[in-house]
Amino acid sequence: MKTIFSNLIKAYGDRKDDGVVQVSFTLPVPYSQKAKQIGKIFAEKLGLREVNVTTVERVGEGFTMYVVYGHSDVVLDIDKIEIPVVEFTIYSRDEVDGLIGRNIGRKIKVVGACTGFDAHTVGIDAILNMKGFAGDYGLERYRWFEVYNLGAQISNEKFIEKAVEVEADALLLSQVVTQRNIHKDNSMDFIRKIEERGLRGRFILILGGPRIDHPLAVSLGFDAGFGAGTKPSEVASYIYSRMLEKVQKK
Repeated sequence: MKTIFSNLIKAYGDRKDDGVVQVSFTLPVPYSQKAKQIGKIFAEKLGLREVNVTTVERVGEGFTMYVVYGHSDVVLDIDKIEIPVVEFTIYSRDEVDGLIGRNIGRKIKVVGACTGFDAHTVGIDAILNMKGFAGDYGLERYRWFEVYNLGAQISNEKFIEKAVEVEADALLLSQVVTQRNIHKDNSMDFIRKIEERGLRGRFILILGGPRIDHPLAVSLGFDAGFGAGTKPSEVASYIYSRMLEKVQKK
């Protein structure tokens, strides 16, 4: 029997289109016998039917954590959902080096930093440092990249100043801490300072981090966004593709 796939989808629990979802949340209520019913009512207010509260745990004084199951009536027409994606060919390190040498003819200058009060460098180091990530060498090991890794807790102003000083081609802004959307605020501040200095269009602007994706990055004013699990060769390939576009437009 041929399986027919519909463009209209619902959540999948035990069988197709049953709409069953699992939701976890924390409420500022003390753990008690009453707490379980409060969690069920809250889930029903979210629009779930036939709610089953499977986990109720104390997570501190005055707070309770829940895991609930329920039926959702939400239906999505996936053909009507438009999501921007980064479209480029992914090459190996040797391929990128060869392509840059032949088609760009000079080293591509890349400056990266984790700006603001964010002190995490794991992400930016994974992309830029020679060691790289998951067996994929970082941009410092590429022959045709000139890399400046400024590390963490760099102000947006100093990041931009360094980019101008070295005449960078691409800027990699890493944001790891996301509490109270500080990653969005700092990223927008960076873009605002770029525009105030009349530098929009001068650099390839890339935003990265565990909570970053391409649609978010574009909405904040960047050219591309890369999230958790991104390998250096992907970023290198993207930068090359954008540089090639610039060269071909001249």
